[in-house]
Amino acid sequence: MKKNAAVEAVMPGRPLWKGITIRRSSIHTADLLFWTAVGLIALIVLCAVAPGWIAPYSPVDMQFDRILQGPSLSHLFGTDYYGKDVFSVVVHGSRDSLLIGISSVVFGGLVGSIIGALSGYIGGVLDAVLMRLIDVLMTIPGILLALAIAAALGPSLMNVIIAVSFSGIPRFARVMRGQVMSIKNRSFVLASRSIGASSARIFVKHVLSNSWSPLLVMATIGVGTSILIGSGLSFLGLGVLREVPDWGTLLSQGRGYLTVAWWISTFPGLAITLFVFSVNLIGDRLRDYLDPLQQGRVG
Repeated sequence: MKKNAAVEAVMPGRPLWKGITIRRSSIHTADLLFWTAVGLIALIVLCAVAPGWIAPYSPVDMQFDRILQGPSLSHLFGTDYYGKDVFSVVVHGSRDSLLIGISSVVFGGLVGSIIGALSGYIGGVLDAVLMRLIDVLMTIPGILLALAIAAALGPSLMNVIIAVSFSGIPRFARVMRGQVMSIKNRSFVLASRSIGASSARIFVKHVLSNSWSPLLVMATIGVGTSILIGSGLSFLGLGVLREVPDWGTLLSQGRGYLTVAWWISTFPGLAITLFVFSVNLIGDRLRDYLDPLQQGRVG
């Protein structure tokens, strides 16, 4: 009995071996999902950058003898009520959707990060005033705030970017302020201040350089959220008014044909869903990679 116990302590038995197998299997599954998400994002980006390489038809080519045809080999996503190839329209419409998502995150993240960094580092009256303004904005849901701004400015690509960017500023400001406040009182910052380093040098070299990790994860996931909000604005008629519609406008155009041509709205909706899902997967993996606690757990 003692010998068997010693052997079991050195060489784990079947239950532990099963646990290790399941763990490895889950790791492989996570890697497979991650690389699948990367592949989907790369494909959508390629569609936005060079749609003519992928789309078999022009997005404005009307074929009146093929109106409301279902998905087939010649038309993968079917045709709409004008006879236009839905697959080609979805491919060309990805450009405006991605432009809204990426530009909104860049502008909103930059403005929010500046507000949060100044508020957290300077503190005092400036911190109190800026954070009360941010608190007011955070009481309004992002989609409602973007809807109000877009309705006031009017439908256009730039106005949609401004509206979606403005709705993301409070989140970035809050996270950046928390990061700066937690870093500015750490020992290496106090040591730099004790040897006579200027406040500007400490702020740029030590505080900002150690505050960007959570913002990078937020920006990655925020691209999907911005596309959702931008698509919602387009669905309500406050988005981009162009000959080639974006994904949200395609959803709006196809909602009246759901009973006879479900594919007009289904495939743009699937494109939005897959993109947001893929971005969230990449954001989760990026968060685990940049989180020191997660790194310590893995190690």
